[in-house]
Amino acid sequence: MQVHINHQPHELPDGATLADAIARLEARPPYAAAVNLRFVPRERHAEHRLEAGDRIEVIAPISGG
Repeated sequence: MQVHINHQPHELPDGATLADAIARLEARPPYAAAVNLRFVPRERHAEHRLEAGDRIEVIAPISGG
């Protein structure tokens, strides 16, 4: 199935989870993740099933001053 991760198209297997999408990016904590503009808590990433067309955002915090 095709999804968009950080505005880029990615092909994931049917039944993929948010954790699978994050693994595709090789993201390192800390980060936050949202599917279709809805925040998904880290403890739910492995159980949050994706659907074709989902838009996933993985965002790292920015610090500065």
